[in-house]
Amino acid sequence: MTLAPLDSLAGMAVFAKVVEARSFTAAAAELGMSKSAVSKQITRLEDRLGARLLNRTTRRLSLTETGAAFYDRCARVVAEAQEAELAVTHLQSEPRGTLRVNAPMTFGHLHIAPAIPDFLARHPEVRVDMTMNDRFVDLIDEGFDVAIRIARLTDSSLIARRLAPDRRILCGAPAYFAKHGEPRTPDDLAAHNCLSYAYVSDTDQWQFIDGEGTRSVSVHGNLRANNGDAIRQALLAGLGVAVLPSFIVGPDVQAGRLKEVLRDYLPNRASVYAVYPHSRHLTAKVRVFVDFLADRFGPSPYWDAPAKSPV
Repeated sequence: MTLAPLDSLAGMAVFAKVVEARSFTAAAAELGMSKSAVSKQITRLEDRLGARLLNRTTRRLSLTETGAAFYDRCARVVAEAQEAELAVTHLQSEPRGTLRVNAPMTFGHLHIAPAIPDFLARHPEVRVDMTMNDRFVDLIDEGFDVAIRIARLTDSSLIARRLAPDRRILCGAPAYFAKHGEPRTPDDLAAHNCLSYAYVSDTDQWQFIDGEGTRSVSVHGNLRANNGDAIRQALLAGLGVAVLPSFIVGPDVQAGRLKEVLRDYLPNRASVYAVYPHSRHLTAKVRVFVDFLADRFGPSPYWDAPAKSPV
């Protein structure tokens, strides 16, 4: 039997809900349908596609490889349909309720936490519950509405909004360069004490751009840490040079406490994103929070302002 287009959309919506609820029974309860009706929708959808989407056992429900790819697209279609309905019925009213936010430790401390009071002043009916850590969190399993991630994103199961570039800076204190000289090319780093930031490189190989593309340069130093603030303190003390995100050391470069070198050689591949599940795409509290951060940071964030000219 060939399904009509509207039946296909209904089947996609039911399929997405089954995946998110992780069971036919829970999905049926949320949709206000019987379990058999939900099962029939999934069967008809699989018959139409000619592919199995779900592996069913008495104890567990899991996606097939085809089902996983199809779910990503279904979630987008359902989210867009919900957005259209809400736009017509004006259901996106004043944001309210608890907004659960996850952010990386350093970026969260330096840039998200200072922004929260301004956000709450604009939206007094929202309550923010923020967790900061550097581990990868599962937004759905752990109940977060939105997460801030600094990466090259590849996970298409989440909606991502770019908030700002994540520029990397190779820098050191002026006093260090006065004593050891400034590197003019990446190869000059062999003569410098290179402090390793674990979230930039897992080895003592730093990536640079030259006329032939990207290449690795071997470096060595007497300090390695997985916390950018620790490396920053060592730089300010004149211990050596390091590659750090501009959102950590940008203000120090602007103020002249640190000096940037080899700027034209550093590749910039990552960005700062807000990510959130498709199923929460239309929540007013998420929408206004992401819009607020995008406006606050933007393509030219305040931490990337030009360095002050020496007097």
